[in-house]
Amino acid sequence: MKVMAICAGRKNGNGEILAKEALSAAQAAGAEVEMINLFDYNILPCTGCEGCTMQMGEVAMDPTKQYRGCVLKDKDDVDALIAEMHTCNGVIFSVPTYDLTPSSLYTRFAQRFLAYELSFLLEIGVVKENPNTVAGLIAVGGSMHDWQSLALESLQATMFTMSLTVVDRFMSQRVGRPGNVLLHQDQLDRAHQMGESIVKAIQTPVEERTCGGELGTNTETGRPWLVIDPENGHIRDRCVDKARAEHLNEIIQTRIDFFQRQGEVKPLQKKYREMKFPTFVIER
Repeated sequence: MKVMAICAGRKNGNGEILAKEALSAAQAAGAEVEMINLFDYNILPCTGCEGCTMQMGEVAMDPTKQYRGCVLKDKDDVDALIAEMHTCNGVIFSVPTYDLTPSSLYTRFAQRFLAYELSFLLEIGVVKENPNTVAGLIAVGGSMHDWQSLALESLQATMFTMSLTVVDRFMSQRVGRPGNVLLHQDQLDRAHQMGESIVKAIQTPVEERTCGGELGTNTETGRPWLVIDPENGHIRDRCVDKARAEHLNEIIQTRIDFFQRQGEVKPLQKKYREMKFPTFVIER
């Protein structure tokens, strides 16, 4: 049982702290664990050449032909990273939110997965068996849901090509500065819970796995629903100048609160800086 955390945020930042907390839970539950930060690797953008899908089509039509993979696989670290990821039973993604969506570093990595699309590789016989890998998603941002509204959904959309089944997800909110999340014990606890959820899903038969996480449900219809706060809901409207001004105020107040509570944060920052996990090193 092996679990990897993939971070796309700054070193020792909130995303890494949450990923480490999740990994510590998985490790305590018996999993072998490792963590990577995408900033440590050379990740070229997909060129849109369609070489991968064209090759797959050729092999599908003529099984004697060979699938050679992405045309960039010998030019950067993505092929090696994905190969390592495929040794894992569970993957936890911890990604900062920029402009409502996941960071560009993450999407650059995610959009290289077409060349490794499991359903295609199973179809042409390159992969013989679906590993049924599970995933947990953490979106990290300095504001509330209205300024991260596409983050979890966008992360989950990338899971299709990665062929990962999401079993848990949550949004870390109001954590703008590195270490800000250390003031939110509930979020650290939630990350810990995700690590436990990943291990539980790995140990659960595939047909019995369910998706957890932050998706409210109408108990009468069984469908997701959205509730707008009648008092303050519309002040979060991004299309209104007054609402955007309120967002600036929110950023300022969050930062002031953080700097005023440095005495609480610094000892905890030291704890997480010193928390080490095995990582994946590419020999060059």
